[in-house]
Amino acid sequence: MRFNYFLATCLFVLSMTSCTKKTSLKKEQKQPNIVFIMSDDHAYQAISAYGHGLNNTPNIDRIATEGAIFNRGYVTNSICAPSRAVMLTGKHSHINGKVDNILPFNWDQDNFAKGLQAVGYQTALIGKIHLKGLPQGFNYSNVLPGQGEYYNPDFIENGVKKRYQGYITTITTEIALDWLENKRVQDTPFLLLYHQKAPHRTWMPEAKYLDLLTKVNFTPPANFFDDYKGRPAAAKHEMGIYKHMDVVYDLKMLDKEGTLKTKYRKWFQAQHDRMDDAQRKLWDAHYDPIIAQFLKENPTGKELALWKFNRYMRDYLSTIQSVDDGVGEILDYLDQNGLTENTIVVYTSDQGFYLGEHGWFDKRFMYEESFRTPILMKYPKEIKAGTVVNNLIQNLDFAPTFLDYANADIPSDIQGESFRKLINGEQSEWRDAIYYTYYEFPGEHHVQRHYGVRTDRYKLIHFYYQDDYWELYDLEKDPSEMNNLYNDVDYVKVQANLHKRLEELRVQYGDSEELDEQNLSAFLKAKGLVK
Repeated sequence: MRFNYFLATCLFVLSMTSCTKKTSLKKEQKQPNIVFIMSDDHAYQAISAYGHGLNNTPNIDRIATEGAIFNRGYVTNSICAPSRAVMLTGKHSHINGKVDNILPFNWDQDNFAKGLQAVGYQTALIGKIHLKGLPQGFNYSNVLPGQGEYYNPDFIENGVKKRYQGYITTITTEIALDWLENKRVQDTPFLLLYHQKAPHRTWMPEAKYLDLLTKVNFTPPANFFDDYKGRPAAAKHEMGIYKHMDVVYDLKMLDKEGTLKTKYRKWFQAQHDRMDDAQRKLWDAHYDPIIAQFLKENPTGKELALWKFNRYMRDYLSTIQSVDDGVGEILDYLDQNGLTENTIVVYTSDQGFYLGEHGWFDKRFMYEESFRTPILMKYPKEIKAGTVVNNLIQNLDFAPTFLDYANADIPSDIQGESFRKLINGEQSEWRDAIYYTYYEFPGEHHVQRHYGVRTDRYKLIHFYYQDDYWELYDLEKDPSEMNNLYNDVDYVKVQANLHKRLEELRVQYGDSEELDEQNLSAFLKAKGLVK
């Protein structure tokens, strides 16, 4: 009898201990997993969920269908490395120190991955980050050196460089899936930064998509032949599809006879040489007939401009198809492994991109197509399917938002704001204006240094350094930003209000002319332009 009582007591204690462990485990699982997907230079116009009709991205669209689409997502500095630094730190470029692609990034500073590690998250960074040095805040990293290569790319796995055979977008997805399946600790909340190179220049499609858009003729935007009247900064650009897009480097016209001797031919030759025999065979089978036709027809003037535009669009959009495939594989993995309900998935780009608007490719300007970036987000536990967010969100806000969802401390010096309550409909008030800066001048594409403010309806931009002038746009009446209203007497009051709001934001975010002088001096020294 005593033995039975003793045995029963032991079993009760053991059962209670087991229950305590299960309860504790459930508490840990309440923290959502986070999969943060970022591509490079992916224009919102090239995601079918945004309704521009250029291409079909069913897997990326799934995130919007099952969650939310943000119609006013913006960056603080439209260029690759600075945008990623802002995303990691939640701080503007002049605060985190990465103001351009030249100056170094200090990994010793706080970032949101470190904050998630502190509350028990297992973290991984896979793909493009474009910030030199061993990534901090990540239990596992396997990243591209610099921009990376489309075919047979090198990766740096936890500090060790190695080459992979294959196509970069597919490889990045495979590494991410391998980490999810084999390298993470199960039943521990995780953060996965899954970052693709595509569709960054030089837009080299995967072999299976080389013929995807061969027969499609794209209609250029209405302002493709923009004359830049009243916009001197735009007129001084060097990113025009007609004048500045290299037919070999950008558009793959690598003729075997070497007759097309362009400025950047050798750069694309190196990428072509990187392919193995099987890859090169498929590539040449697609492009050789196009090259032959181009040489035969020898288009000029407007005909050449439209030919370049179509070649650009076909290559650019074809690289996105592989990105969409990868997103689908990640979403399928979450579904198949019972992770979907408790996982936040975000899709975004490091900035927007021009797809012929104003006759351009690339980014950098504060004009909408490069300033604005796609943001799609789902989290079944909190975000209702089909949610539409029209508030002004910036990449500055990712860090505090992720920390908020993880119930981690949000450092007081983070400059972004969590949009968790906003997306749930629990918060009605939100910022009425956003601040933008661009610093990399003198530099590639000849885009002047500038900063500015955007409100719900208006935009004020100050271009400076070599020249000093202002631009003002009424985005309701002029969404394509063709008419600079800065000296329009009907907008005197609007102009005064925007100047006031701009100065308030510069004070709020700790920006100043003195800081800009320091950044400029460091930039010029790094480029060897001054001693």
